[in-house]
Amino acid sequence: MQKSHNHNLYCIDCIEGAKKYLRDDSVDIIITDPPYGIDGNLLHRHYHRNENLVIDGYVEIPQDEYAEFSHTWISEAERVLRPGGAIYIISGHTNLFEILAALKTTCLEERNHIIWKYNFGVYTTKKYVTSHYHVLYYIKPGGQITFNTYSRYGSEEKNSLDRSLNYQDREDVWVINREYKPREVKNKNELPGQLLIKLLQYSSNQGDLVADFFLGGFSTARVALELGRRVTGFEINPKSFNHHMAEIDEITPGVLLSKLKQGKNDLPTNQRKPWSQVELDQLKLRFEELHINKISKRQAISILQKEFGRGYFAILNKLSEISAE
Repeated sequence: MQKSHNHNLYCIDCIEGAKKYLRDDSVDIIITDPPYGIDGNLLHRHYHRNENLVIDGYVEIPQDEYAEFSHTWISEAERVLRPGGAIYIISGHTNLFEILAALKTTCLEERNHIIWKYNFGVYTTKKYVTSHYHVLYYIKPGGQITFNTYSRYGSEEKNSLDRSLNYQDREDVWVINREYKPREVKNKNELPGQLLIKLLQYSSNQGDLVADFFLGGFSTARVALELGRRVTGFEINPKSFNHHMAEIDEITPGVLLSKLKQGKNDLPTNQRKPWSQVELDQLKLRFEELHINKISKRQAISILQKEFGRGYFAILNKLSEISAE
């Protein structure tokens, strides 16, 4: 594979950059982590790390400007996102109200409000420790939505407790640790690769155009390229931009694809098909046979799933209807 040049990244304010470089309805998915609005340039006071390794020049948004700023950049995001495209905004709680209020003024529709719990929140003694971020998942209506339900786990994959891995992976509370880079040059804050991989697997496909309005540590751009996506985005800090662009140009596109666990769409063959009376009669007789042989109801349903090509709850619901007759 050739080295990646499948990107258009700009050292410019995101609002100005989007107006200048991005066409209407041209982006498949936006994943972005906007400025904190909480004196993010002073975050080093909370971290035990060598600040000499942290890239200088972080641009903060004053609190009294945050609402207008959020409205302006989110309006641009709405414009460039294609109908059916997804936007994920990662936010702390301090300015969550302003971001939600800005989203309310757009046509974007909420799909999920995900809670991302990370390790090692900021230590406090007079209040609870904050150890989570909000991941706001919205869709621009009017087009085909990309959501790859079985991209990570098949419908029948179970853990050691016989619980669905697919179901657990798609619950809206995620525990994903931050990444630490001791003795490496880094940004004030960077999104972990596992979080980005998960978002991109579910909500994009190879070749899609991924945008990040606040590139920061270029984590979104890096992971997107490694997953075979195209990338565009903006970073206003020239020190951060120049440092990370040297890394971006060394990425081999799609290098992560062969390393990912791939889910399998193993849905039952008859899922969502109407039941015939013949099938219902057979289901009743077969369940009675299994019951006579002292097979538990849960085990019986598992057997019937395979025999009738139906899901667990489809079998359970029909058995409940039969028993009520």
